[in-house]
Amino acid sequence: MAPENQPTTGPPIFSGKNYHIWAIKMKSYLKALNLWDVIEKGEPAVQPLRDNSNLNDIKTYDELVTRSPRALTCIHSSLMEVMFTKIMACETAKEVWYKLKEEFEGNNKVKFVKVLTLKREFKLLKMNESDSVKEYSPKLMDIVNQIRILGENFSDQKVVEKIMVSLPDKFE
Repeated sequence: MAPENQPTTGPPIFSGKNYHIWAIKMKSYLKALNLWDVIEKGEPAVQPLRDNSNLNDIKTYDELVTRSPRALTCIHSSLMEVMFTKIMACETAKEVWYKLKEEFEGNNKVKFVKVLTLKREFKLLKMNESDSVKEYSPKLMDIVNQIRILGENFSDQKVVEKIMVSLPDKFE
């Protein structure tokens, strides 16, 4: 049985698809293990133990020394072999995280272009006469969710307006 502050399942698996969803889940997983700051700040500077260290000092030291390797192991164990080979030369969890982020999310310019492309796709999507709302709305929400995952604020009001405007005449 896992301690109370530990996740009961292993890390989310990343195969190279749906990076953004994996990244959100992995961030939560690392936060649950109190390891996310290793990704954000890098490896903590650890002072060597003093000669007269007590048991509490030793425990704290061990915790600090093992944080980065534990975060790295968590990420390693979440990657399928094809993904692992892309990052196996990286030595820190932070390095692995940002290498994957750059490859699958791209830099800010790439993200900006992706968002613009998705917004255009959203704008051009029309409901066919033969489509039901049940068939149309998942297509629309898929685009909206991709935009939101890229960090763009996209209101529910825009989605509702789009559905209302794109309804065929038969729904009047």
